[in-house]
Amino acid sequence: MLKVSGLTKIFGGLRAVDNASLAVDAGRIVALIGPNGAGKTTMFASIAGFLPLDGGSVEFMGENIGGLPVHQIARRGMVRTFQITQPFARLSVHENIAVGAYQQFKRRDEAWEHARGIAHQVGMGHMLEQPAADLTVAGRKRLELARALATSPKLLLLDEVMAGLNPSEIVEIIAMIRQIRASGVTVLLIEHVMHAVMSLSDHIYVLSYGKIIAEGAPQAVVSNTAVIEAYLGRGAAAQMAGHPVVTGAAEGTTHA
Repeated sequence: MLKVSGLTKIFGGLRAVDNASLAVDAGRIVALIGPNGAGKTTMFASIAGFLPLDGGSVEFMGENIGGLPVHQIARRGMVRTFQITQPFARLSVHENIAVGAYQQFKRRDEAWEHARGIAHQVGMGHMLEQPAADLTVAGRKRLELARALATSPKLLLLDEVMAGLNPSEIVEIIAMIRQIRASGVTVLLIEHVMHAVMSLSDHIYVLSYGKIIAEGAPQAVVSNTAVIEAYLGRGAAAQMAGHPVVTGAAEGTTHA
């Protein structure tokens, strides 16, 4: 469904994403993980058309979408959420979700009814008339997810949808993402909540300093030496294995 090949994004002298490649097959949940500042959100923004590519290509459903504007990519069925939620504060929950629904439904009554159904899907059916400005962090996260789902996506890119949530709220979002996949929507997610990543993902890619350093099944990835050291610093893998660290025990500590 999605094939990203050699994606590169440069800001001045910084290669925020450096020749990174990944693939997402239809019907799967794929995670992109890595330390803070690894370039994950920049990669998401580049894939979804919010940033122009400086190298590489992005294919969606067999079509090269590099260079297409965001709204055209969204109409093809790829939609992303944002880590920092920004609902239309003066509009109600129902009106916010309907904004996304209008991409697929031109008639107001159809968009309105579709938005109502999406609200119930994400557990906001009882909050339709509530102003978005009054929502909690968890409520804003659900609304962000609902607005994206209202566009009827084929591929949903989730950027830290669990950030700032408490454990019970995270459990609810995990169940929701499973239901979204069961409904036929493929998911690519960025997430720091590792038990959620391990529970949800069919496949994981690890990004560090703009480069993909590992990929594979969840259990294989989290035991990968390069991944452990990307998060915890040079020598951490040896320490965790109970071996003496020869050099750099405190060197290379990351910003995880």
